[in-house]
Amino acid sequence: MIIYACHGGAKQVTGSCHLVTCNERRILIDCGLFQGSREEEQANAEPFGFDPASIDALLLTHAHLDHCGRIPLLVKQGFRGRIHCTSATRELARLVMLDAASLQEEDARRAATRARNGEAVEEPLYTIDDALHALDYFAADSAYGDTLDVAAGVRARFLDAGHILGSASVLLELDDGQIQRRMLFSGDLGNAGRPIVRDPMPAPPADYVVMESTYGDRPHRSVPDSVDELYQAIRETAQRQGNVVIPTFALERTQELLYYLHQGIRNGLVPSHIRVFLDSPMAISATEIFRRHPECYDIGFLKELEHGDPFGMPGLHFTRETGESMAINAIESGAVILAGSGMCNGGRVRHHLKHNLWRERSSIVFVGYAAEGTLARSIIDGAKSVSIFHREIAVRARIWTINGFSAHADQPNLIDWLGSAPRRKVFLVHGEYERGMTRLQEVLRKRGFNCQLPGKGEPIKID
Repeated sequence: MIIYACHGGAKQVTGSCHLVTCNERRILIDCGLFQGSREEEQANAEPFGFDPASIDALLLTHAHLDHCGRIPLLVKQGFRGRIHCTSATRELARLVMLDAASLQEEDARRAATRARNGEAVEEPLYTIDDALHALDYFAADSAYGDTLDVAAGVRARFLDAGHILGSASVLLELDDGQIQRRMLFSGDLGNAGRPIVRDPMPAPPADYVVMESTYGDRPHRSVPDSVDELYQAIRETAQRQGNVVIPTFALERTQELLYYLHQGIRNGLVPSHIRVFLDSPMAISATEIFRRHPECYDIGFLKELEHGDPFGMPGLHFTRETGESMAINAIESGAVILAGSGMCNGGRVRHHLKHNLWRERSSIVFVGYAAEGTLARSIIDGAKSVSIFHREIAVRARIWTINGFSAHADQPNLIDWLGSAPRRKVFLVHGEYERGMTRLQEVLRKRGFNCQLPGKGEPIKID
């Protein structure tokens, strides 16, 4: 018997986690953190819905926190199998998990200092030691296209998903002794035509497809138009003598923005006096990892490398140290500040928002997805003021939302990726229920696909 259950990403965007049981072997695809509102983040401390010690192997599609962020907790609670992923994903996942552990320890220390005598202090979900321990279970790197014997009756193949460096879709070949089925997990799919990584590999033949639906309700704006709007935001802000703050995700989005800023300055589309600050130790380290993995690059980007560093530019400053980050706040104009996190629910960007959000001369430019309940979403939705570090800050800066930079496939790209080959069933996951999921489900049903939106933990027989 083959059973599939979605334990994260079911009728919601984050926390991706999928369990396949075949021949009494239990295979997990991804194990990510829930992100967004406080209620969603509190779900990270709840039981997984299965016994971590019973899992035989974990296949990791990519290194975003909502796909790998609960792995240290999984190991902490008894997982002793092997974790398989691409080489770039392993390097990036190490960075992401250690950063998450550090932030959790820091949050716990702050909570402890605020707690009154006798009050219970919330412990971190996991520590840096837990994250380091989890790294011991990563197996030798898997390459795109290689077939991997995961367990009895279970074989896997990683296919380029074009989402971030090292990202993969996972094709499972399942044999329970009575039936053989192919089950494809899309992971997160990238948009075609982006500058650094290759386009997603189209979905191969498979009986069942588990497919992300983050932007299943709409197309993105074109990349060239989005880049032009980014340059416009910077030029207009420079004329007002303000700063541009760009909340960024450390993986892929930051590197693409550095590439486009380099191009803009080189081609005279961005004022040459602009100073660019990459104020994210994690993004700086991720950029170094990007340089080590040309096997993931698009052919056009490989050609760029022949003419120098496509991430570098005059006036670029990497700020790792806290003191360097604080010094940026003394700059009143002419700065483009890239800082995490992209949803503004943590990281150094909150300090830069505190110093620039109330200034009419400045601009805040959002270039990625913002989940419900996050600070970024509140600002995007038009809040007149927001709370940052327990202070109410007026929103007077100009707010730009440019969705063409998304690392997720939009509705047309998702449909193209799935293709027209017949499938027994398509499971839609990793999307907002009322938007991405239900609208994509309607479109796919009109195209003849049998679509299901699995409930969290719902066991589904694969026949």
